[in-house]
Amino acid sequence: MPPALLPEVAARAEELRAIFDEPAPITVGIEEEAMLLDAETLDLAPVGLAVVAAAADGALLKREAPAGQVEAATEPAADVPAAIAAVAEGRRALLAAASAVGVRPACVGVHPFAAGEGELNRSPHYDRAVARYGSFALRQQVASLQVHVCVRGSERALAVYNALRSYLPELAALAANAPFYEGRDTGCASVRPLICTLLPFQGLPPLLHSWQELAEGLAWAGDEASWWWEMRPHRAHGTLELRVPDAQASLADAEAVAAVCHALATWLAERFDAGERLPAVPTWMIAENRLSAARLGIAGTMRDLETGEDVVTIEHLGRLLDVLAPVGDRIGCGAGIARARELLAEGGGATKLRAAAADGDLRAATAWLAERYQDEPLASQSGSAWLPRFTRRRSSLRKRGG
Repeated sequence: MPPALLPEVAARAEELRAIFDEPAPITVGIEEEAMLLDAETLDLAPVGLAVVAAAADGALLKREAPAGQVEAATEPAADVPAAIAAVAEGRRALLAAASAVGVRPACVGVHPFAAGEGELNRSPHYDRAVARYGSFALRQQVASLQVHVCVRGSERALAVYNALRSYLPELAALAANAPFYEGRDTGCASVRPLICTLLPFQGLPPLLHSWQELAEGLAWAGDEASWWWEMRPHRAHGTLELRVPDAQASLADAEAVAAVCHALATWLAERFDAGERLPAVPTWMIAENRLSAARLGIAGTMRDLETGEDVVTIEHLGRLLDVLAPVGDRIGCGAGIARARELLAEGGGATKLRAAAADGDLRAATAWLAERYQDEPLASQSGSAWLPRFTRRRSSLRKRGG
């Protein structure tokens, strides 16, 4: 680290520590990135700014780096059902705004047949990325489901962050939803992680021994917004931001992934509170599992990080859900954990998307994604009056905490 930066880094480390020492409960927030499809061709439509401009006042929609995307974000919620209800409201707002512009939204990790390189929105940050990384930056036409879990005090948050790193491949396998790229089947459950790692500060996040080490990493990146790892301590929100999941086609699948994220972070925090020293595994030990998650999703095998033995991923995830189920019941996301079990039984998002591409018809698969965006019910509302296409009033959503 250049000596001139050391005072700045020390001050930043103390600022980060203070953010995470501010008392707060373990809340959850969600950011869902949606692609915008031309209504006729279903190709990517670079009209994100127009869609955001067309949104109703108060809609939590914002632009993303790709011009053909929009993000719907929630406020912190006490539990996953409340956060997903807010995501549902965001989908409703985006459907209305997209319709006004003449496009259709859909959620998937990578568009099935669009060109690999695409347009980015203009901003100093994005312009610097294009200037520095060229076509590698233009290939970041990818979409994720970002789950923020608020874990406070500073030492507790750092311990949970380091332990969560080991479970990122499991989350990636559960959420794998991007088998197609540039009009062909890649043979992967999700090609998104491989595209992302064309850029630096992507992939498995580093092991952090201190807030000083994080401050040094942010300083080295130069632009803190470029700290793009699959998980990161979010310096503005004081959360652990899980960025590893692909965007999910349906609300029910999004709820499943968010529930596992929330329960997993809570489980680790509770173990820390009980005095347990949480494991902090080196990155190289996790890397093989990450590749397996991208390549085969839940159909592959992973290395048990304690024994070194190979385990069948779907069975390994089933055992993890067994551990998390009582946690989920306590914190209000039991329905989401149950939905995660159903997602395993269905083969995961990539399997469902391949089935929608009957006889290799990727346009049909893309149309299926657009339908799933608008008419899937919530897992936590099964058996309730939740209606397709979100015809319930916004006030009803707010009553549930959205």
